[in-house]
Amino acid sequence: MFVAAEKPQTPNTLTAKERKDGWKLLFDGKTTNGWRGAYKDKFPDRGWGVENGTLTIQKSDGSESQSFGDIVTVDEYGNFDLMFDFKLTDGANSGVKYFVVEQQPKPKGSAYGLEFQVLDDAKHPDAKMGRDGNRKVGSLYDLIPAKDKQVNPIGEWNTGRVLARGNHVEHWLNGKKVVEFERGSEDFRKLVGMSKYAAPSYNSNGRFGEAPKGHILLQDHGDRVSFRNIKIKTLETKQ
Repeated sequence: MFVAAEKPQTPNTLTAKERKDGWKLLFDGKTTNGWRGAYKDKFPDRGWGVENGTLTIQKSDGSESQSFGDIVTVDEYGNFDLMFDFKLTDGANSGVKYFVVEQQPKPKGSAYGLEFQVLDDAKHPDAKMGRDGNRKVGSLYDLIPAKDKQVNPIGEWNTGRVLARGNHVEHWLNGKKVVEFERGSEDFRKLVGMSKYAAPSYNSNGRFGEAPKGHILLQDHGDRVSFRNIKIKTLETKQ
């Protein structure tokens, strides 16, 4: 059974129990250590920065990964429990990707990977695209819509969570499971085939979303979005 991390009193810190249980901070609230630009060997010179204990991307022109670029963890992860807080501004779009592979040649947009959508559903037009709401906040972007979710208002913090063990993956939003799927299953591959990921470019190095491990990515989609309390726990392959 998966057990969520305790929520610490101070942002970007771990409790003694979390440390004992194997949790690791991916953001210490003060530096950008452990992160670099996607397809780069260093952290972006502008756009991304640490502000009052948050890792924040500044607003630009609303384009995908073109202005300042995405950032990725230096390390890669396969079986994990990932938690993060995010705060949106009006009309904002971003995303947290996982199993990210930096394919060559570099794609025009964001690096390829499965995405926990981060979006202002009410004001961003992407919420009305895709199928059955699968581009709304908490969804497996363009594949599976988040169900029965509870979202805090724009300007307040929400907590996202991604559990990945073997091929089994879950999305959680504010303590509630909203997405569940099996990577590589017949149903999953059917959904990929009906999505934008059916394009050959997304499958040039193997089936989309089925890499055994990959980076965690925070997306620059041209809007101001903040993250904090980003932490991860490596899981055993068997429950």
